[in-house]
Order: sequence, then structure tokens, then C-alpha cells
Amino acid sequence: MANIAVFGANGNIGSRIVREALDRGHQVVAVVRDTGRFVASREAVTVTTGDVLSPESVAAVAGNADVVVSAVGAKDGPGHLATIKPAAESLVTGLRALGAGAPSLVFVGGAGSLRRPDGSRVWDTEGLPDAILQIMHAHGQALDHLRGVEDVRWTNISPAATIEPGDRSGTYRVGKDDLVVDENGESRISMEDYAVAVLDEIEHPRHVRERFTVGY
Repeated sequence: MANIAVFGANGNIGSRIVREALDRGHQVVAVVRDTGRFVASREAVTVTTGDVLSPESVAAVAGNADVVVSAVGAKDGPGHLATIKPAAESLVTGLRALGAGAPSLVFVGGAGSLRRPDGSRVWDTEGLPDAILQIMHAHGQALDHLRGVEDVRWTNISPAATIEPGDRSGTYRVGKDDLVVDENGESRISMEDYAVAVLDEIEHPRHVRERFTVGY
């Protein structure tokens, strides 16, 4: 079983990754800004404070981990622009400081840069609000940064175009840089099944230094 440190463990996706990891018997370090807001429901969870934008904090948290998961976000578009790429940069720098034995990084990505069947990208969709575009491009900038990293084991996992709370079916389909769509042309996945995909990748790494995407 792995020791998994999760930044953003309080969030919608982060909390589901924590739950899925615990259900599989892993040890989890929930890294949050305010420990008072995180209730550890199981003994396998260690709650600690950490700053994903501080490489020193990342290194301190990651020192005993096998895998670091970044599920951080922000409340709005400008917040994402100020957080997502800087978080990727900080995480890479912090893990580099740990040398060859550093844990791997699993980064919760976005769907905006995925290609649609017609060759356009999701963020090219007409009528998207500026706030949504900012969130999409924030994740795109983080992915661009990770793609230039060759000395840290990273994986970026993009969700389907629509990701919402739902049921855990345990099934999904995988793509690489193309949006996964169903027979009706819809691209969706539940947060619960996205968490399944994250833990599947942690347990059986198949996309080291790659981005991949999941959907139904």
C-alpha cells in the first residue's frame, strides 16, 4: 500500500480521491491550509498543514510519501490563474529537492486543452464565460509546464468536459489528448469515477510524464 499526500484534500475532487485511497487501504496525508476544517474520518488519515505554492513546504510534506496528488483549485478564474501553474512549478521544485527518490506527482488537470472530434479544443467553444476560460487556460499553462519536466515523475489527468458529483461505477474509458465522448457525443464523468481513475494510475502507473483523460 502507498503513502499518498493529497494537496487540496478538502475540495470536491480532492476529498473523493482521499476517500477512494482509503477504501483501497492506502495511507493518506491530507494537506490543507486549515486543519480545523478537515475532519479525519479514519485512522489512516494524517492531517497536516501545507502550502502548495511553497517548494519548501512541498518537500517537507512529500519527504515520506510515495505519491503526491495535487487537487488544488480556487474560487474563480483569476484565482485559478494565480494558483494552478504556480502550484505545478512549486510542486516540481519541491520534489526535485528530494532527489532521485522523490515521490511521483499526480496532477488533477482540466479539460480545456483537449481536442474535440472536429479538431478544435474545448476552450474554443463559442460563448464560454471569461471565468471558465480563465480556469481552462490556467490548467493548460500548468500542463505546458509539466510537459517540459523530465526529472520528476509526473502525470496529468484531465477529466471529461463535464465532471460532477455522482455515483461510483468503477468504469471509465481512457484517452490521451482527445476528449472522450459517448455515443451521443457527450463527454462526462462523475467525480467519484475520476477518483477511481486517479487511484488506478497510482497503483498501476501507465502514463508517466504524460497527460491522459477519462470519461464514459
